[in-house]
Amino acid sequence: MSSDTHSQDSLNTFSSLQAGKRTYHYYSLPKAAESLGDISRLPFSLKVLLENLLRNEDGITVDQTHINAMAQWLKDRHSDTEIQFRPARVLMQDFTGVPGVVDLAAMREAVKKAGKNPALINPLSPVDLVIDHSVMVDEFGTPTAFSENVAIEMERNQERYEFLRWGQQAFDNFRVVPPGTGICHQVNLEYLGKTVWHKKQGDKTLAYPDTLVGTDSHTTMINGLGILGWGVGGIEAEAAMLGQPVSMLIPEVVGFKVSGKLREGITATDLVLTVTEMLRKKGVVGKFVEFYGDGLKDMPVADRATIANMAPEYGATCGFFPVDEQTLKYLRLTGREDEQVELVEAYAKAQGLWREPGHEPAYSSTMELDMSKVEASMAGPKRPQDRVALKNMKSTFELLMATAEGLPGASDSRESSLASEGGQTAVGVDNSYHHPSSQHLELNGTKTRLDPGAVVIAAITSCTNTSNPSVMMAAGLIAQKAVAKGLKTKPWVKTSLAPGSKVVTDYLRVGGFQDDLNELGFNLVGYGCTTCIGNSGPLPDAVEKAVLDGDITVASVLSGNRNFEGRVHPLVKTNWLASPPLVVAYALAGNVRLDLDKEPLGKDKEGNPVFLKDLWPSQKEVAEAVEKVKTDMYRKEYAEVFDGDDTWKAIKVPESKVYEWSEKSTYIQHPPFFEGMGEEPEPIEDVKDARILALLGDSVTTDHISPAGSFKADSPAGKYLQEHGVDPKNFNSYGSRRGNHEVMMRGTFANVRIRNEMLENVEGGFTKFVPTGEQMAIYDAAMKYQEQGTPLVVIAGKEYGTGSSRDWAAKGTRLLGVRAVVAESYERIHRSNLIGMGVMPLQFPEGTDRKSLKLTGEETITINGLSGEIKPGQTLTMAITYKDGSTASCELKSRIDTANEAVYFIHGGILHYVVREMLKSA
Repeated sequence: MSSDTHSQDSLNTFSSLQAGKRTYHYYSLPKAAESLGDISRLPFSLKVLLENLLRNEDGITVDQTHINAMAQWLKDRHSDTEIQFRPARVLMQDFTGVPGVVDLAAMREAVKKAGKNPALINPLSPVDLVIDHSVMVDEFGTPTAFSENVAIEMERNQERYEFLRWGQQAFDNFRVVPPGTGICHQVNLEYLGKTVWHKKQGDKTLAYPDTLVGTDSHTTMINGLGILGWGVGGIEAEAAMLGQPVSMLIPEVVGFKVSGKLREGITATDLVLTVTEMLRKKGVVGKFVEFYGDGLKDMPVADRATIANMAPEYGATCGFFPVDEQTLKYLRLTGREDEQVELVEAYAKAQGLWREPGHEPAYSSTMELDMSKVEASMAGPKRPQDRVALKNMKSTFELLMATAEGLPGASDSRESSLASEGGQTAVGVDNSYHHPSSQHLELNGTKTRLDPGAVVIAAITSCTNTSNPSVMMAAGLIAQKAVAKGLKTKPWVKTSLAPGSKVVTDYLRVGGFQDDLNELGFNLVGYGCTTCIGNSGPLPDAVEKAVLDGDITVASVLSGNRNFEGRVHPLVKTNWLASPPLVVAYALAGNVRLDLDKEPLGKDKEGNPVFLKDLWPSQKEVAEAVEKVKTDMYRKEYAEVFDGDDTWKAIKVPESKVYEWSEKSTYIQHPPFFEGMGEEPEPIEDVKDARILALLGDSVTTDHISPAGSFKADSPAGKYLQEHGVDPKNFNSYGSRRGNHEVMMRGTFANVRIRNEMLENVEGGFTKFVPTGEQMAIYDAAMKYQEQGTPLVVIAGKEYGTGSSRDWAAKGTRLLGVRAVVAESYERIHRSNLIGMGVMPLQFPEGTDRKSLKLTGEETITINGLSGEIKPGQTLTMAITYKDGSTASCELKSRIDTANEAVYFIHGGILHYVVREMLKSA
């Protein structure tokens, strides 16, 4: 084998291929099959992992055992073998990127203090950070909303952006896409992704699959382009960019067969909500999902990306689509060079990575969907997997109101009155019904009334749908027809349009739809996540007052992927995911308590009722509009993607290689993670006589643990900022403050909708400080326990850590003094993040939980077995002492799943391990 390559290549797979006029070298899967046996039916996603092993075989982290295990997977359809995956690149967004760069800066500081060259800490893999999570919908419904929001964003985030500009010049292999450009996943899909990567290696050009990890769970969107990638915590991503492999077990792969075609009037959003519901019911956490079947033949990449985007919502590590003609078509449309497209086709075909008609790989298990059976859908009120057929929306909301299920704070009187009022009619359609909690208000000089179910936020937002021209054009067509008939958005609805890239603006304008969307209040507010990440901004004062005065259960309708409690807006208790055209429809209707099949959205100029079917575009109309999306649009908008506007360019950039921390900064502070770190890790001790900080139920999300949105002046974080001279109007959000551990510690478990079972009928980030019986903020209690030297544990139910790949959910847990989390089950990324911060994730055995153990939170907990050797999957013992002095015990399974994770935990976290290894090798 050529000495230009890094692999030992024990199977002699190094080969060359011709693509267009160029010659590329690669590690051949067909040549590997000569030794391994027929691997043609290995799932495409595992073929990508196998190539990664062949290319990185070094006899230490990757050897023949790992390569053989991939072939053995075909016989067993599962594997317990741990492999080391080395992604080609790393993707970040700014909410996770800022703390990532803070960690890198802190690591440089630690290396400098150790007397070594701080430049040792430098990304070895290409890193792209896209600033997309910071823009808020402060202004809306006006022609100047975009420029005003961007100006506010730049002023509000000046410190953070100065810091990122520093990182841009201080680190190699690190690029920043400035604010006001697009959402990282859409920029990744439309521009950054290559499907097949290549680089110079000696005198040869090496070709290999484009792979990545990203610090956002929706990194999976890129799987729609045949690129294997998924979300990891910022901690793990930092390690990957510093040359550490991603440790993982060879996953089970669930094959999802698609057949048929979507019916008239059914959108890609309806399809993905159906897929999400099906896969969540099956249970695919920690597994790959791979789509196959002849239904893929006519499924465009935009639709594939919509499905792949929501892998975190159905719980899978990724939702992979193989390369085929649709992939090439999309690459050409989005302006990739001919040379790149030629390489993708030649490489995929040479490697057996090209989808052939009728080909069915071997999967761990399979399921199937006939797309002709998909119906118009939404999802809510608080979980993406809870699909509701559009025709059932009214009855679903009525049932929610009648039972108050999942709607905290509903009074008994409201429940009984709703149960007795079965025939209420939606606001904006029939004003004869007066609900006890309805509130009269005045908006823009018009007197109106807010009723339960009122849509107070209608947002076309998030990468999931704004990357898809078919649903965006459908929204434009609905708006066009509504304006022609004289319909108007209801006055209490806060409307917004936040595309994932500037290309969307171009094609909406060329299609002739932007003016009609503007007429309905869907003016451009920014290019970013906005409402989907919780940056929905304030509601109009009159609406906010009405919601509070009447304790009204109102709604948001958004074209996003996340609708967890407290995420979209603190006052909006029900949040519904929907396609962009349905977002427009609900803005016109003004209430979710409608049967859109039978009840009108409003009245036309002549006073005649207008129904959804009167506005809904045909597939032919949508297809004709999509034809107006041209390659030139992509080339124009991405030509200067890294440049930014004049404000960005004018930001002053310090030129030091080690960051100069400012004690005055309330955004960027030197984190304490490496303080007192020795050359060798301290021995791990058992957890003795710990207190329970929080006793939590099922489906506790990373939003519950570390919220991203706004916070109040009387919260611990609010008090801290005010003590440091920050006015409440300048608080910004938790997400924007992730460079300051002081804010983030205080925001841990501070979601306004979290419920700690240690307290009765209390919502929010509170607990009982057991020694005195006082109720207080979780942060305040944790600090009191730290003063006493008392270790802490958190007890939880099923699916702990669902949702975003939010490393601060683990960092905050660690800084509060939590040694271990004990739950019934975990979501993949959060489990990994806890280990990455030195917090032990433990799992109850089947049939045992906080309820069977009769835990109230007043017990003391001892966990034995940590002081011995740390091994993957070992059994530990939890001893419980109850308030009355009685005792019980149970066995717990360690959810340290791999040998690498055990090493990271022993070192107190993955970054500690990386720093120690770098200091040893320096």
